[in-house]
Amino acid sequence: MTAPLDAPHDLVGIGIGPFNLSLAALAHGLPQQGIGPLATAFYDQRRDFRWHPGLLIDGATLQVPFLADLVTLADPTSPWTFLNYLKHKERLFPFYFAEQFHIQRAEYDAYCRWVAGRLPGLHFGHQVDAVRWNPERDLFEVDYTRIDPDGEAEALGRAYTRNLALGIGTAPHVPEPLRPLAEAPTVPVIHSAEYLDNRQRILGAAHVTVIGSGQSGAEVFLDLLRSRPTGREGLSWLARTPSFAPMEYSKLGLEHFTPDYTRYFHALPEPVRDQLVPAQWQLHKGIDAATIAAIHDELYRRTLDGGWPDAVLTPGVNVRTAGRVATTKIELHLEHTQQGTRSRLTTDAVVLATGYRERPLTRILAGLDPYLRKDSSGRPRIDDRHRMILDPSVTGSVFVQNGERHTHGVGAPDLGLAAWRSAAILNTLTDKEPYPQPHRTAFTTFGLEQREHTRPHPAGELLPLVEHP
Repeated sequence: MTAPLDAPHDLVGIGIGPFNLSLAALAHGLPQQGIGPLATAFYDQRRDFRWHPGLLIDGATLQVPFLADLVTLADPTSPWTFLNYLKHKERLFPFYFAEQFHIQRAEYDAYCRWVAGRLPGLHFGHQVDAVRWNPERDLFEVDYTRIDPDGEAEALGRAYTRNLALGIGTAPHVPEPLRPLAEAPTVPVIHSAEYLDNRQRILGAAHVTVIGSGQSGAEVFLDLLRSRPTGREGLSWLARTPSFAPMEYSKLGLEHFTPDYTRYFHALPEPVRDQLVPAQWQLHKGIDAATIAAIHDELYRRTLDGGWPDAVLTPGVNVRTAGRVATTKIELHLEHTQQGTRSRLTTDAVVLATGYRERPLTRILAGLDPYLRKDSSGRPRIDDRHRMILDPSVTGSVFVQNGERHTHGVGAPDLGLAAWRSAAILNTLTDKEPYPQPHRTAFTTFGLEQREHTRPHPAGELLPLVEHP
């Protein structure tokens, strides 16, 4: 339900990616303290929903099961489940016989677009410009610009809301040494987020270099490898990590993506959290085993005639500097961290699978800066209910989606926790429990539940350990 003109909303969402789309789906039709449906509005500057369109490579799958859709892990009876999408598309039986636990990315994108096209209260083509707190009305003011199909400003508007949900997502990260080349139109240096839009141009290059050892880098390298003639592949794959490492996908390892671990992580001291996040890179930046196997299989197939493919895979390498050579070529200056050696690589095109960074909130939240409480690194402090900690004079809440890795850990950007986090936000927002939360979600007990020294009880219970002098 959308609020009447100038009437305050209960919730305004900024950004319509999977996380705020999940929130919108679970909020749809939800009663607000018995006085009618929750009044919501969600804004995004894009013309319609698109989820990483540049990486919807044919055959690429999600790294999470299809149950990690927008709503199922909070409400499997919701009309917005992936299974209900299949039913509406008359594809439920084919999916049943396909026995696919991990669906293709393109299918997940199509499912999200199906939901976005049917949910009310989603406003695409609306760029949020500023957010302020109005102490006289006890409301947030959200200023936006409506964008026409040509990307030009069409009209200005303002919405009022009691609460906000920030879901502005992440932006492609281009390492500093390669930014001048990526911004120059004359040489093909592109981020993997734009891979499919530039695929034909990249395939036409005599030699292509892929930089980055995560899932995106592996998928781009595999797609290029399969598209090149045997013996004339002309490929290099470089990575800073010491190996092309598999993603941690053991069943107990995956319990780091549970509400139990999120709560544990949030309770840790800030310095400990800051040390943990980079050390856990293999939980979310590795390559799934199937993709690694497919790359090796393809490389091996190309040795059947006795030769070796013209493909060089080198981990442990940093790109120090980069520049153009003879207008059309790119020269990368490399350093091997373990050997301490340096070298140069000349290539015709570069695909940067160098990941994403959280979009800064400073522009949108500049008007709220006096009210924000920040940690020792200047980042917003976020409580265990995914709310920014604000000055007590602000009666509304600002919820954060996928901008709280520093407080909630590696699960913050994971699709598998989307529905749980959305449900937690709505439970807090309505001051009820429309979506009951599980008390336990992992077999692993993260940390000792009591701070005292403990000893194991025969039944497994931890009891205080009494130390006698």
